[in-house]
Amino acid sequence: MIYEICVESVAAVRAAQKAGAHRVELCADLLEGGITPSLGTIRQARTVPDIKLHVIIRPRGGDFLYSDDEFAVMQADIAAAKAEGADGVVIGLLTPDGDVDVARTQALIAEARPLSVTFHRAFDMTRDAFAALDALIELGVDRVLTTGQEPSVLEGLPLIIKLIERAAGRTIIMPGGGITHRNVARIVSEARPEEIHFGAFDHEASGMTFRPSHVFMGGELRPAEFDRMVTSAASVRAVMDGASG
Repeated sequence: MIYEICVESVAAVRAAQKAGAHRVELCADLLEGGITPSLGTIRQARTVPDIKLHVIIRPRGGDFLYSDDEFAVMQADIAAAKAEGADGVVIGLLTPDGDVDVARTQALIAEARPLSVTFHRAFDMTRDAFAALDALIELGVDRVLTTGQEPSVLEGLPLIIKLIERAAGRTIIMPGGGITHRNVARIVSEARPEEIHFGAFDHEASGMTFRPSHVFMGGELRPAEFDRMVTSAASVRAVMDGASG
C-alpha cells in the first residue's frame, strides 16, 4: 500500500522520507485545508531524495469555484511545479451546482501531463459522488482523495467502499482525512485501499524565549504563535505500522 503524507514544510518532507513514506502532498496553510506552497518551498522540497512530491494547486481557501484570474494562477502554478521537478499535482474545481468542472479540470490535466494528477477533497463537496467519480474517470485522473463525503474517513467508510467498487481499478480511490494510528487498521481492513493519505503531527514549542503576549499575527481565531504542529517521523511511522498490522 502507498502512504501519502500531507505536509506543509520541507522539514515535514524529510520526516516523511525518514519514516519510509512513499509520497508527500506538499501544501501551505493546512488550517485552510491546504493551498499552493511557495516556489521556494517546492524547490527546496525537491532536494529531499527518495520520496515522491505532489504539489497542491489551490490558489486560496474556501470553495472550489474559481474566477478566470484564479484559474490562470492555477495554470501558472502547475507549470512552475512541473518545472521544479514535481512528480504530481493535486487539483479540484467545481461548478456552482456542485459538479466537477469538467472543462477546466481537463485543461489543467493537459497542462500537468505527464505528471500524476490527483483530484482532491473538492470531491467531497460534490452533489453526486458517483456522477463526480464517473466524470473524473472519464477525464483520466490518477486518483481521487476523499473522506467519503463525511467529516472523516471513518464516518465515510461505507461510501468509500462503494466508490472503490465502482472505480474498479480505473482510478485510485485514496481515503484521507482523520486517519490516525488508532483507526487506520479498521479503515484498511474494511476498505482495502491501494493508497491512503494522512497527516501526522506533534506539538513543538517555539524556540523563542522573548514572547510578547499582547501582539499577535492574524485575527482573534488563530493558532498559538509559540506552539507549532510539526510532522514527525515517529508519528508517520505509527500510522504506517498500524496499517500494516
